[in-house]
Amino acid sequence: MAGLNHIEGYLIDLKIQYQEIDDGTFLVNDAGKGLTNVALIHEDPVVVVRTKVMSVPAANKESLYEKLLGLNATDLIHGAYALDGNDVILIDTLEYDTMDKSELEATLDAIGLALAQHYSILSQYRN
Repeated sequence: MAGLNHIEGYLIDLKIQYQEIDDGTFLVNDAGKGLTNVALIHEDPVVVVRTKVMSVPAANKESLYEKLLGLNATDLIHGAYALDGNDVILIDTLEYDTMDKSELEATLDAIGLALAQHYSILSQYRN
């Protein structure tokens, strides 16, 4: 796919540490930018940016879900918290054809910021 070089080029230009783990899938691990295990997946026509935040706890699920919905509404610049099976994830999608380097950078910055700012808030729900 021609698009993969486009995404990889942006990661290189932004000096973000990553590895290509599969055709069309990049894994970002850049502690300096607050990004750990952030996947960029090219699924035409979008680029999905996602990371696991935590497992859903056995207790206090309703309180956690309410907190996540509140953070989605008031505190996230890009993306949203979501559930994927038994995992809480942070996810954003970008339209591949119109995505530019600044938009990808803003998304990754917002995810890193949310992970840092919300760590103490969400840690009370961790098992």
